[in-house]
Amino acid sequence: MSNYPKLAEMGIRHPGEIEKFAVYTVGNTDILQVAYKRKKGSLLPVIRRYKFPQVKESVMVDSGTRKTQTIFSSTPAFREALHELEQLKAVRQQGRDLKALLQEEIRLLQEDVALRTEYIKTLLEEL
Repeated sequence: MSNYPKLAEMGIRHPGEIEKFAVYTVGNTDILQVAYKRKKGSLLPVIRRYKFPQVKESVMVDSGTRKTQTIFSSTPAFREALHELEQLKAVRQQGRDLKALLQEEIRLLQEDVALRTEYIKTLLEEL
């Protein structure tokens, strides 16, 4: 089972290929634009747009006159897909942070080894 069921339902089989995403609204439609990082020569699209029509709701504004106002809101499916994409983004960021930390530790270790090597060489020269 996929860690991202809503994305799988939308037809996204390889969420690891998602490079970035954008959200915007046109009229009464939420649009989720997903950009993929594809291998060279791939025939699959680099950008796909997913449209989610907004839900129309009537909300009572004034109970005395029973005046209502029509409000459009995002669908639960759109919010779930956006939530899964944010989770994917957070997991990637955490991986990048770990990679940067490990690279810094390696750099510090190399500096330490270089300093100790120089110290040992000076001791050898004194003998």
